[in-house]
Amino acid sequence: MKKKKLLIIFSAIILTFFMVLMCVGNYFFNYALVRSSETSEGANRNIENNVPANIQHIIEENFEKEYMHSILWLKDVNKQEVSVISYDKLKLYGTKFNLNKKSDNYAIILHGYSQNKNYVLDIACHYYCNGYNVITPDLRAHGKSEGKYIGMGWLDKHDILKWIYLILEENPQAKIVLHGVSMGAATAMMVSGENLPKNVVAIVEDCGYTSVDEVFTSELKLRFNLPHFPIIACASLISRLRACYTFKEASSLEQIKKSSIPILFIHGTADNFIPVEMCNRLYDAANCKKEKLLIDQAGHALSRLLQPVEYYNHVFNFIK
Repeated sequence: MKKKKLLIIFSAIILTFFMVLMCVGNYFFNYALVRSSETSEGANRNIENNVPANIQHIIEENFEKEYMHSILWLKDVNKQEVSVISYDKLKLYGTKFNLNKKSDNYAIILHGYSQNKNYVLDIACHYYCNGYNVITPDLRAHGKSEGKYIGMGWLDKHDILKWIYLILEENPQAKIVLHGVSMGAATAMMVSGENLPKNVVAIVEDCGYTSVDEVFTSELKLRFNLPHFPIIACASLISRLRACYTFKEASSLEQIKKSSIPILFIHGTADNFIPVEMCNRLYDAANCKKEKLLIDQAGHALSRLLQPVEYYNHVFNFIK
């Protein structure tokens, strides 16, 4: 009888512990992957800090120049709102910037986590001025696009195929470049391992992560000073049940091993969110034509603002 009571007590403790872990995992999942009003408006959850004053001054000055250039460009450019329907019946929206002359060159520019297409207008402007028709999508659960759960690139990789085929319906001879920043970069790398049409000729990934599991582990340590296990494992299980993917399977690292498309890897050496060692590992794992550009002292997603001339010269020289 005593043994039976002990067994019941022990089982209750184990069950309670498991329930607590699931609640913690669900909280983290909701925090990171469930769309919020902030995410839908493209709020930037920027965690960069301790940027030296001289670097901050350069970034702010270049940001002002890029912003004003983009505003002036938007006044005259031929643009239209476009949309596609995802494999799971979500309506995804984007903006297409059309050149005034015939060109087979196209670029799809992909924004980062909790942002929207407006955050990459500066990149779109540079591509347009270099002779590219450009599409800037709102990724699922961001901006105007539908979706409850953030895909972190893994769900989005199927969506990018829809945007690619939208271009090919217009121009079967199109030569398409994918350029992504942060989560957008991970999206581009994840789609690179899929069966892509030969029209996709190059990928530019700027500060993308190796996998969702690793980037969330890094963020958990950075934001909350908490270890990977058991929180990330529980959140990944919740993600599998609710969003239909696990954090480990959502891997840029594994996808680029299957890619034959040339990839340019860009990263800031002072990135305190996605460490530069992730870029080095991604570069080493890629079996395609590849180049790597490290921008000294640049924080997360700030390479193009710290060294814009070097950044865009390298991008367009690589593509050519």
